[in-house]
Amino acid sequence: MRTRNQHARRRGGRAAASFVAIASLVLAGLTALFATGSATAAPAAGSYSLSNAASGLCLEVPGAGTSDGVQLAQRSCSGAANQTWQLKSSGSGYTLTAAHSAKCAGVRGASTSAGKTVEQQSCTGGAGQVWTLAQVSGSTYQVVNANGGKCLNVKDSSVAAGALVQQNSCDSVTSKRWTFTAAGSTPTDPPTDPPTDPPTDPPTDPDSPPAWPTATSSQAVTSTMKVSGTYDGNLKRFYGSGDLGSDGQDEDQPALIELADGATLQNVILGSPAADGVHCLGACTLKNVWWEDVGEDAATFLGGSSSLVRTIDGGGAKLADDKVFQHNGGGTLVIKNFQVSDFGKLYRSCGNCSTQYGRHVQVQNVWITAPGDGLVGINPNYGDTARLSGVTIYDDGDRDIDICTKYKGVTSGEPSKTGTGPDSTNCLYATSDITYVD
Repeated sequence: MRTRNQHARRRGGRAAASFVAIASLVLAGLTALFATGSATAAPAAGSYSLSNAASGLCLEVPGAGTSDGVQLAQRSCSGAANQTWQLKSSGSGYTLTAAHSAKCAGVRGASTSAGKTVEQQSCTGGAGQVWTLAQVSGSTYQVVNANGGKCLNVKDSSVAAGALVQQNSCDSVTSKRWTFTAAGSTPTDPPTDPPTDPPTDPPTDPDSPPAWPTATSSQAVTSTMKVSGTYDGNLKRFYGSGDLGSDGQDEDQPALIELADGATLQNVILGSPAADGVHCLGACTLKNVWWEDVGEDAATFLGGSSSLVRTIDGGGAKLADDKVFQHNGGGTLVIKNFQVSDFGKLYRSCGNCSTQYGRHVQVQNVWITAPGDGLVGINPNYGDTARLSGVTIYDDGDRDIDICTKYKGVTSGEPSKTGTGPDSTNCLYATSDITYVD
């Protein structure tokens, strides 16, 4: 016969066993939660920057490249379009699309192996471009490739700017965690490291810039040519006639050529008169475009989005009484492999537009021949930045050409000059980035 104490011990044993079982289940659940994160608390679809939890640097397409196969990297957060990612639902996960190129982050070859490159690719919706988000805390997530279950990771857990990004097995390593910040809320301080796009096609003779092309034919333009998609002029010369027959500095002249958002103009020569040159209404690319005699401006860049990227690659301009490139809209302008001679300013961020933006310019591998007043003019009070590298200046023995001029921009009236020269926040270059050939 069992005593009362024996019954009590039996009931106590059953209760203890139940408690242990429940505790084990809870512990297992918590372990799974912290190991894999919660996939249900993903951010809403929209535009974000992704900063790495280990380095604080942002995921980007280096050099704002637009080609397939560019491996992603991390760099100081600037809010530029090549660091802005559009998060879109795709099946049971998401795609990450670079704002400047409209291309998707994907694993090279849709590989499922650890250590494989993560790059930008033309968007196909394939599993190698689909990512799930496992919440670690707040707005920080592991970004997991749906194809192989591997995590977006900085190679070797590096905290250095420019370190490349790949996929690797998911664990608690901090470099496999990314914080999502809504676009427009990213840090506005620009990176202090030099542009990642290295100089290309240097002159074969260091004492002279590349040769100008010869026009294959000439055509008069009586009303603004409107270009969408890609137009290749095969080095035809276009010049203004009639209403476009001015090469003066009158404001509000019509453009010789107008580029729609996303258009590319290449292998074109603009002769004289050139009216107001080229107007770019949004994102655009000018490749191997030459201005024989700049009118009011060689090109004017419009459109208010901060994610817009415009690229000038190759070509040149002569005889600009004032500005070569006028930046009135928002976003970033990249000027590379370009030459200019006898000019006022190569680039000017609008000093008195009625609507002002934070604008950014990158000047890479350019050849400058005096006389000229200045390379770039920016408005630090609106957050403008200029990054320069690979600049060669000819025939400026007295160093009259200002490299980076700072103004206090306004929305009416005239801007005031506040200084010149390099600094750590707005005019980003070193003396070694400028070479003089006298």
